[in-house]
Amino acid sequence: MSDLATFGKEHISTGIGRQTSHVFEEGQGSYVTTSDGTKLLDFTSGIGVVNLGHCHPTVTKAAQEQCAKITHAQVNIAFSGPQLRLIQALQTIMPSPELDTYFLSNSGSEAIEGAVRIARESTKRQNVIVVQGSYHGRTAASAAMTRSKTAYSAGVGPLMPGVFTSPFPYYSQLLVPNDTPTDEMVDYCLKRLRMLLEQETAPRDTAAIFVETVLGEGGYVPAPPAFLKGVREICDEHGILFVADEIQSGFGRTGKMFAVEHSGVVPDLMTMAKGIANGFPLSAVVGKKKFMAAMPPSSLGGTYTGNAVACAAGQAVVQAFREEKVLDNVAARSKQLLDGLAEIRQRPHGKLIEDVRGDGLMIGIQFRSPTKEQARGLVVNACGKRNMLLLATSIFDVVRTIPPLTISEQEMADAIRILDESIAEAAAQLGVP
Repeated sequence: MSDLATFGKEHISTGIGRQTSHVFEEGQGSYVTTSDGTKLLDFTSGIGVVNLGHCHPTVTKAAQEQCAKITHAQVNIAFSGPQLRLIQALQTIMPSPELDTYFLSNSGSEAIEGAVRIARESTKRQNVIVVQGSYHGRTAASAAMTRSKTAYSAGVGPLMPGVFTSPFPYYSQLLVPNDTPTDEMVDYCLKRLRMLLEQETAPRDTAAIFVETVLGEGGYVPAPPAFLKGVREICDEHGILFVADEIQSGFGRTGKMFAVEHSGVVPDLMTMAKGIANGFPLSAVVGKKKFMAAMPPSSLGGTYTGNAVACAAGQAVVQAFREEKVLDNVAARSKQLLDGLAEIRQRPHGKLIEDVRGDGLMIGIQFRSPTKEQARGLVVNACGKRNMLLLATSIFDVVRTIPPLTISEQEMADAIRILDESIAEAAAQLGVP
């Protein structure tokens, strides 16, 4: 362990979980370099943040140029040119022209809390519904809404009241066999949602239903389109707002700019962060004007809201997606990864894999370990020994693959080889098959 890492362990709060003792010093494309010169293939993208790879030249240039103009254009004092130009760019990629009014902030948790405030103010109702397995943040309100694991809220209550939970249509969340038909799970979950509105939170008390369009910390599970459509119908019946959480699944991660586009559903509000500025702190709530306009002046804001440098970087992100045809690369590399995982599953050690699911480059791999959660740690550590960063997720035995969307064919081939070797090592340690 380096002297800097030792210093960090001594002086950084133990409340921050950390997978390794590496000290990152540089990043370029799909790789990060540590203080001791080790080069690591980054299959985490900073947990889905640097979607265009580390230090993307277009984004870097935009941020550098903005730093020489103005870095802090406080939005409660005046309009910010970088913020307005970012919103103009975002309007060209929204799932629907109905989503046309924005509140920019700094983090995903802030976006969620902003969406709660907007939903409550615009409906004059107080309660919210979330789905089982969802992750919405660590702040007081967002932690109260998180249902992926108790680690994010244990010991720090009471949190925000008025949060109710509805089941999510996936076999792990429902504790049913993994061959249970999706339509049966969707039907069950929609019926349970309707029952929730009859037994626990009346529609006239319910402001919004928040759905991660792909469960992130819940195991990298896409919400079935039929489920999202059913939730949309229930919201329409009762005047409840449908809020799509695209904080991790947005900005090309699933092969479309936003995962909700796979279903054709238009949310009332949508939260964004992570990939929006490729590493610069920025988030947003975008919504239909009639709901966003319900907020009185000064009810939203913040010192660093819509920072000028982050907004310039965000505008460059949209530009790079368009000019570099990033989504075309996502489609090609997604097929390469899924084909590679399918080949691994045909090998003896591939029997350790129970399920592969996801879209684009947001793919979850669930294992069938003899001991709960054992395989994922072994696989993550084995990848680390081979200089590849990989993350586990959820309370289940799952790893998530989140490479930069700009990853090359050769880099993906290298990653598949490392995954193959690492899964084989884990299977041997566990005695599988």
